[in-house]
Amino acid sequence: MMKKKIMVAMAAVLTVSTLLTGCGSKEAGNETFVPKDTINWTVTSSPGGGSDIYTRMISDIMTKEGLVNDQNIVVTNKTDGSGEIGRNEVANTKGDKADYTLLTFNSGDLMPMVKNTNNRSSNFKIIAVMAVDKQLIFKGESTKYNDFAEAIEAAKNGTKIVIGGSKGDDIATYEAMLEEIGIGEDVMSYITYDSTGDAITAALGGHVEFVISKPAAASEYVEAGSLIPVLALANERYGGNLADAPTLSEIGDYENIEVPVWRGVAAPAEMSDAAVAYWSEVLGKVAETDTWKNDYLDKNKLIANYMTAEEATKYVTQYEKEFMEANGIQ
Repeated sequence: MMKKKIMVAMAAVLTVSTLLTGCGSKEAGNETFVPKDTINWTVTSSPGGGSDIYTRMISDIMTKEGLVNDQNIVVTNKTDGSGEIGRNEVANTKGDKADYTLLTFNSGDLMPMVKNTNNRSSNFKIIAVMAVDKQLIFKGESTKYNDFAEAIEAAKNGTKIVIGGSKGDDIATYEAMLEEIGIGEDVMSYITYDSTGDAITAALGGHVEFVISKPAAASEYVEAGSLIPVLALANERYGGNLADAPTLSEIGDYENIEVPVWRGVAAPAEMSDAAVAYWSEVLGKVAETDTWKNDYLDKNKLIANYMTAEEATKYVTQYEKEFMEANGIQ
């Protein structure tokens, strides 16, 4: 029941925009902010993963569209402590630097942060939510199973299956799937990597039999034929080169599993209200570009779901509250 509650809380992101109509970013009085120095953007997962691709796509659009006053954006990957060190550094950035510091912040970052540290979303300024992502399971070329239904059958007969994936939402999706198919973690086990990119590398090297990934991180490998989509962790099949992957209900007497992942941007708690308003507006402009819509959302099978700073703060605060309640966290 606890995992079911978590899944319901995550699914709420798909409709939250309609519940928050009329909200918007507010500037502090007559103050304005325009960047006049380098912007530092922290990503708490490794290069090549979904969060890294997302961040670099946004930063490229900001630069090419002239949205940052001709300033440079430096993206830094900080994975120490499963990303907690990087998140903590951002949360505690002080002074003028706070206005020039951004953080990629997703539901997959929030979940382990709340479970393992004292940091909460209130330790940051939530700037925006940009999109909703979902997962699939892929097999590598060396995996001996023809499809995931065959792997489930093997696991039910006692054969150990190993799945690789990233943190947070990937783990939540894996746990929800196991609960639905009735298999224990001791038989269908999970190895956690710093990013989806690292997990994919393990699958390509034959170190795990399957990998959980969002479309963005796996896309180039599917095109190359080195990763094969075998299960859509969603309520319906994906399109394009992922269309052959069935949903869980298509391969057995199961309910579909879907754990939507919201992708957002946060900043230090000390970022000024004027800077929050600026970055929220800039991200809104990014969300309206054809590059974002076509080269990121459509290409990687994400759902557009831009929220302003005010909307995103309300959503993330409620999401965190429900997640903590579902997990018995005070």
